[in-house]
Amino acid sequence: MYDLDTRKRALALVAHGRSLNSVSRQTGISRAAIREWRTRIDPLPRMLSQSAPCPRCLPAPGVPADAAAYSYLLGLYLGDGCISAQPRGGYQLRIACAEAWPGLIDRCRAAISAVRPEDRVYALQRQGCVTVTSYGRHWPWLFPQHGPGKKHERHIALESWQQQIIDAHQWDFIRGLIHSDGCRITNWTEKTIGGERKRYEYPRYFFTNTSIDIIKLFTNALDIVGVEWKSARTGRAAQNISVARRASVALMDLHVGPKY
Repeated sequence: MYDLDTRKRALALVAHGRSLNSVSRQTGISRAAIREWRTRIDPLPRMLSQSAPCPRCLPAPGVPADAAAYSYLLGLYLGDGCISAQPRGGYQLRIACAEAWPGLIDRCRAAISAVRPEDRVYALQRQGCVTVTSYGRHWPWLFPQHGPGKKHERHIALESWQQQIIDAHQWDFIRGLIHSDGCRITNWTEKTIGGERKRYEYPRYFFTNTSIDIIKLFTNALDIVGVEWKSARTGRAAQNISVARRASVALMDLHVGPKY
């Protein structure tokens, strides 16, 4: 059994032009159930028809208005974000940010405000982190990757309108992913040259995620902007992507940079 809000959300996605397969993958609800809800005599279709769709949430050109901010926020969401339905209606977007990076927190808040200027943004202190939060009814449509369960346990793919935005703002997307599940570190090594022991330092970027699909989105973006990368070994289930070549690190420094 599904509650009224769940049924309304699934039918709203179909009403906005999504296929039954797409809605089923996103929500975890069978196609048969969604098809039955569409054909059954039920107040839901009338309720949906009385509620005009928000043009900002439809896959149409120019939506959302600030495409660069959306591309960055999508990267943050895929890394450390989630969306949850609220008991009184609407949805809550939450992005977890380490409290050690106040600049990241400010940038996350600014991105949410740029994408949804109509909704308020809150920074909620948690143990060891700050959760940047915004309430509204539009988040599931803006982030159709939302669904039940953990991201790495379900298929993650971009809608065509999202891909168009990412294609135009690759670096914003990469920056969002790095700022969520990545880092810039300085490695070092020692070499003996002419009998003298010398220390050498070199920067590199890492991105770590347990979702194969999100890893692929990240590496595809790196390929497009000309950044060389390789998979680094890790003892965990997560995959680790390393950017260590000097020219590629210089590109990342120019467009991404360390967290602050």
